[in-house]
Amino acid sequence: MNATHQYEVPSEQLSLSGPVVHPDAGQLPMRGDLAHIALAHRYLVAHYVVPQLRKLAQEAPLRAAPLPDAETTATFEAGQEFELLDVAGDWAWGCLGPEGPSGYLPLSALEE
Repeated sequence: MNATHQYEVPSEQLSLSGPVVHPDAGQLPMRGDLAHIALAHRYLVAHYVVPQLRKLAQEAPLRAAPLPDAETTATFEAGQEFELLDVAGDWAWGCLGPEGPSGYLPLSALEE
């Protein structure tokens, strides 16, 4: 399943003014290098990603870091939709939606 939700991709020049308060890690789908496309109007990062919609093949813990013993921040049920934003090795980074939560799942927890 390689569907995506329909998110508005900004067509105008983006600019930010004033101080930007960054959320705590794991809240919004944003890292230092990339963020969910729906956050482009609110946060400045190097890259924005249009997520790929995937389903969980099995129940899986959402981790704060791509490590099997990292803090579990949420648990997702089998069949739940996951917005995949990045893959690194055996880990998928993504979220439930643009308002989070976000984190890492084992890539094997996602359906093909």
